[in-house]
Amino acid sequence: MSMLTPPGMGGKYRITGDVYPRMRRPHRRRRIVLASAAAVVVLGAAGWGTLQLVDVFSGDGARKTTAGKQADCKPAPTPSATAAAKPPKPAQVTVNVYNATPRKGLAKATADELKKRGFAIGKVGNAPAAYDKKVPGAGVLLGAPTATKGAFAVLGTQLAGATTKVDARTTADVDLIIGTAFKNLSPKATADAALMALNKPRPAPTRC
Repeated sequence: MSMLTPPGMGGKYRITGDVYPRMRRPHRRRRIVLASAAAVVVLGAAGWGTLQLVDVFSGDGARKTTAGKQADCKPAPTPSATAAAKPPKPAQVTVNVYNATPRKGLAKATADELKKRGFAIGKVGNAPAAYDKKVPGAGVLLGAPTATKGAFAVLGTQLAGATTKVDARTTADVDLIIGTAFKNLSPKATADAALMALNKPRPAPTRC
């Protein structure tokens, strides 16, 4: 037996000369590693595919549905698109000014100021008995039901805190009945800004 031969090894494992036996590791561990790697790849591919399916049936579908709805939505006509919705100009509003307070000359002074601001002036005098000394606020705007579509809003820019009321008249004139709390008309700059805002077109709502 050669000195290079380990104890207990003989036969084909006997080492002679410069030839050594080659000790090979079993293939079982390599197979386990390869099988584990293949399992990880398969699971990763399955997970990616699941995410793609979820995205298709949820995210993309919702985006396409939203895009379709947005494409079908059309802006509704703006109120200023029709002549009926456009508020009248001050010169188109005839105002009757009545004084319901004990203070003298208040109706004429107010009528003169409204005339300077472009309004047409009708009757000027003391308030009728139904309102005389019975208006506790700044004033009452009184007119036909059609006045609610524009005349009240235009005249209301001149007197903050005025209330509105309709009666049975069929004419387009509007009454301004001055109340006990009245001090002055709104400052002209404030009234002009309110008129500009009133005539400014509003954004059209979408109609789907």
